[in-house]
Amino acid sequence: MCQEIHKLPFYSIWTSLLYPVNGEGAEAAIRGEKLLKRVRRGWMWNQFFLQEEYTGSDYQYIGKLQSDQDHGNGLVKYVLSGEGAGTIFVIDENNGDLHATRRLDREEKAFYILKATVVNKRTGQKLEPETDFTVKLHDINDNEPHFSKEVYTGSVPERSDIGTSVMQVTATDADDSMYGSSAKLVYSISQGHPYFSVDPNTGVIRTALGPGDMDREQREHYQVVIEAKDMAGQRGGLTGTTVVNITLTDVNDNPPRFTQSIYQFRVPESSKSGTPVGRIKATDRDIGKNAEMYFTIVSGDGMDMFDISTDRDTQEGVITVSKPLDYEKKQSYTVEIQVQNTQLDPRFMSAGSKDMATVRIGVEDVDEPPLFDKASYLMEVKEDAAVGVAVGSVSAMDPDGARSIVKYSIDRRTDMDRLFNVYPGNGSVFLLRSLDREESAWHNISIIATEFNNPRQTSHVPVYIRLLDINDNAPTFATVYETFVCERTKASQRIQTVSAVDADEPSTGHKFFFSLAPEGSHRSNFTVRDNGDNTAGILTRRASYSRLHQSVYLVPVVITDGDYPMQSSTGTLTVRVCTCDRDGNMELCNPEALSSAPGLSTGALIAILLCAIILLMIVVLFTALKRQRKQEPLIISKEDVRDNVVSYNDEGGGEEDTQAFDIGALRHPDAAAALEESAKQRRDIIPTDTFIAARDNGDVREFINQRVLENDCNPTAPPYDSLATYAYEGAGSVAESLSSLGSASSEAEQDYHYLSDWGPRFRKLADLYGAEDSDFS
Repeated sequence: MCQEIHKLPFYSIWTSLLYPVNGEGAEAAIRGEKLLKRVRRGWMWNQFFLQEEYTGSDYQYIGKLQSDQDHGNGLVKYVLSGEGAGTIFVIDENNGDLHATRRLDREEKAFYILKATVVNKRTGQKLEPETDFTVKLHDINDNEPHFSKEVYTGSVPERSDIGTSVMQVTATDADDSMYGSSAKLVYSISQGHPYFSVDPNTGVIRTALGPGDMDREQREHYQVVIEAKDMAGQRGGLTGTTVVNITLTDVNDNPPRFTQSIYQFRVPESSKSGTPVGRIKATDRDIGKNAEMYFTIVSGDGMDMFDISTDRDTQEGVITVSKPLDYEKKQSYTVEIQVQNTQLDPRFMSAGSKDMATVRIGVEDVDEPPLFDKASYLMEVKEDAAVGVAVGSVSAMDPDGARSIVKYSIDRRTDMDRLFNVYPGNGSVFLLRSLDREESAWHNISIIATEFNNPRQTSHVPVYIRLLDINDNAPTFATVYETFVCERTKASQRIQTVSAVDADEPSTGHKFFFSLAPEGSHRSNFTVRDNGDNTAGILTRRASYSRLHQSVYLVPVVITDGDYPMQSSTGTLTVRVCTCDRDGNMELCNPEALSSAPGLSTGALIAILLCAIILLMIVVLFTALKRQRKQEPLIISKEDVRDNVVSYNDEGGGEEDTQAFDIGALRHPDAAAALEESAKQRRDIIPTDTFIAARDNGDVREFINQRVLENDCNPTAPPYDSLATYAYEGAGSVAESLSSLGSASSEAEQDYHYLSDWGPRFRKLADLYGAEDSDFS
C-alpha cells in the first residue's frame, strides 16, 4: 500500500489534518482559502505503509513527499535522512518520490523512522525545517507456527480416567497478531487417536480412553503428533508440528504370582544355622516399588526349622536353615509360603492380592564328625596333685547310624608345656607334670575327637581346668617399711602399722597373726601388738632412745596365716633413731642410718654447697667494687672548665614553677642586680667583666655571641659543645622562642604549617603538629 500526496496547496491539507474545523472550514481549506492565525508548515507527516516481502524487480514505490515551496522551477532539492536512508530507502531529490530498494521483512523490523527536508539547490539553504515521518511494514502470513520444543516428553498414570491432563504444548507465530489472523493458531492431533486428544485453543493434551484401555502392562509408550495451524485453521494457513512421547506410569494393579505351585529342595543335615536351602521366585507385572514383595512361612511342620527372607536385588524368596537338622530324627519337612506386595494400592486391593506355594525340603544324610555330649567342660584339680592323677573325662560319639569308634587326643597348640594328656579310648584327662596355682590358676586346653574309620571327621571341644588352692605359701610383709623412732618419745608409742600379703587364696579369706619373734623378745626395745584385722602395730618399750648410742634397731616379726596347714614367716623391720621436733616430725638421722654406702653425708654436702655460694658472692662483690673505683669523675680537675649537662632530680612544678630556676636575669637585662643577689648562677660559669658589660648594655645577644667567640678562639677549650637552655632567644629569631617557659597557656589553635618551610629536618615535626584532631579520633 502506498500513499500519494496530490498537488494541492500543502498548507491547506496539513492545517485541515491538524486542526479539525466545521464543514465550512474544511471546505474552505480544500478550496485553498487562507485561514487566519495558523502556523505555517510545509510537510505532511502522515505515516507511509509498505508491504513486506516485495518480490518485484524494480524499486518498490512508497509515496511522494512534496513541499509548497516547490514551484516546479527545479530549484528545490529533497533531502532524506534517518534509518536506512540512502541504502534501504531512496528519494528522488527533484520530485520527492520515495522508494524501497530491497525486500523488507516485518519480523526483522516493523517500522523505520526517517527525516526529510527541502533545501535550495543554489544556496543550500533549508526551505523547510527537518521533519520526521514513519514507514510501517504491512504484515503478510509468511511465517509458520513453531513449537517451543521439537520433541516433548510427558507421562500419565495408567488406568487414569477420561480427560486426565497429560501436558500442554505451546506454539508461536512470528507474524503480527494485531493484524488479521496470520498469528491466530489452532491445535489439532494428527497422530495418537484414539488414545489422546488436544484442546484446539490451549494445546492441553488429555487422555481419550477409559481406565480399562490405558493399561501399562499392555502398552507403555505412545507417540502423538500435534499440529498448530495459523489463520485460525482456515484453508491457506501455515502449519507447524511437534512430536509428543507419552509414557504410562505404573500403578500397583497386579499382585505377585509364584511361577510354580510346588517347590522341592534338599539340604545336608550338617548345614549350620543361616545356610541357604533354596530360592523361590514370584513374578509381578508391575515395576519399581509396585513390584517389591515379601515372603512368609504361614504353616507346615518346618516353620521352626527354616526361615525365609526377600533378596531386595532379585525379589526372590531365600529359604535358610534356622535350627540344626538331624537326618536320624527327621528326614523331610513341608512348609506353605505366602507372597504379597510390600506396598498395596487401595484402589486395586482384592482377595487375589496374595499367592501361596508349597515347599518340600528333604534332609540328606552325611558322615558327621563325632559329637561331644557337652559344648565345653569344666574340671578342677588341687595344685599339689601328683603326676598321673585324673583331672576329668570327656565323651563324644558318632551321630551317624554306623556309630563309628571315637578316639581322643589333645590339641598340643593349646598345651605347649605338655601339662596334660588324655587316654585315647575313654577320654580321661590326667596330669603329666606337677602344677602350681600361684603360677597359673587356669589352664584352657582343647580335646579332639576323631572317628576311627574316617580320621578326617574330627571335632573339638574346649576344656577349662581350674587349679584348687592349698596353703603352701607363707605370708610376708605387704611392703618394705621405712620406720623411725624419735629420741624423745613415750613408752608404748606406736611408730608403725604393718600388714601382710599371701599368694594363697583361702576360700574363707585371709587371716594373719603377728607376734614378736622369740629371739627378739629378750630385752627387746619394741613390742608387736596384733590389731585383729590383719594388721599389727609396732610399739616402743621405753621413753627415750639415743641416736649416738645406737642409731638402728632390728625388730623380727613373725607372721602366721590361719589356714591349714599353717604357714608362717619372719620379717625383719628396720627402725632408725632420729631427732624430731615437738610434733614428732623427723628432723635428722645418723648418716649411717640413711645410707650404708661409704661417702659424704647429706649434712656435709649441704655445708660444702653453702661455702661455695658464699665464696662466689664475695668474688662478685669484690669485682663490682673494683670496677666502681676505676670510673673517672665527671670533672677531672678544677682547671678543666667546660660546659656540661647537669641533671637535677628536682624537675620543678612545670611552667608555672619560677622558684626552681630563675632565668629572669637573662630575659630582662635590667634585672642584673637581682641576679647577683639570688646567687643561683651555674657553678661552671664564672661571671666576667664581659657579662657585666653585657648587663649594662642590656643586650643578652652580644653577651652570648662574645662567649661563643671566646670558646671558638681558645685552643685549650674542650672539643665539644655544652648544652645550655635559655628562655630568651633574642630579637632577631625567625622561629621566635621554642621554649615553653615563657609561653602563655592558651586554648587557641596553632598553625604549624610554617615548619614545613624550615627544611626536611622539620618535616616530621610539621606532620605531627599540623595534623587535625580528627586524625587521631
